[in-house]
Amino acid sequence: MKWVLLAILVVLVPYTYLTLRYRKPGPAFQPYEDMRERANVSRLLSAGYQRIPLAAQRPAGPAGFFALAPTQAAPGGLPASLASTLVDTPALPAAIIDVSAPATASVLRDYPIQFTCTLPDDRQQLAGADLYLRHREIVITPVFERVGGDLHTRSRESLVLVAVPAGTLAAGRYEITVTGAHASRTWSVEVK
Repeated sequence: MKWVLLAILVVLVPYTYLTLRYRKPGPAFQPYEDMRERANVSRLLSAGYQRIPLAAQRPAGPAGFFALAPTQAAPGGLPASLASTLVDTPALPAAIIDVSAPATASVLRDYPIQFTCTLPDDRQQLAGADLYLRHREIVITPVFERVGGDLHTRSRESLVLVAVPAGTLAAGRYEITVTGAHASRTWSVEVK
């Protein structure tokens, strides 16, 4: 029995030391997810898109923006060029009901966008958004996360505030679309 214990100690102690000393920080390699993400990035870059993740906030009430940009209804779904580029089509809200955003933006400041969307079901909540930028076209797709356990959201309508980071957009006129599965909203903004 003492030889078995000695063999375990001789193998286990160096293995534990080497593992703790030289282990890669962060999550382990997940082949399917990592390869899918790499393929998605390379396809977006080859199509001329830049993807920027946006943090989402859920404000208590509507924001008081001055000089709102007039928005128009747009058909639902992703634009064809973006849909054919993405490896996995993101889950979209059922509809974008309303959008409030300033008509002009500054290169030096964040550009806030507040929108109301209808969630796909009451087991998901908005976690953020992805901004896809190509030339003077911007497409914003909301990102969802599952609500844990037996919890449900209070309402399927969600008021969301996202901000395009300062320095992301160069001076010029941009067409922005916030996408929903059945109904989207679009508007123009002048960046100075």
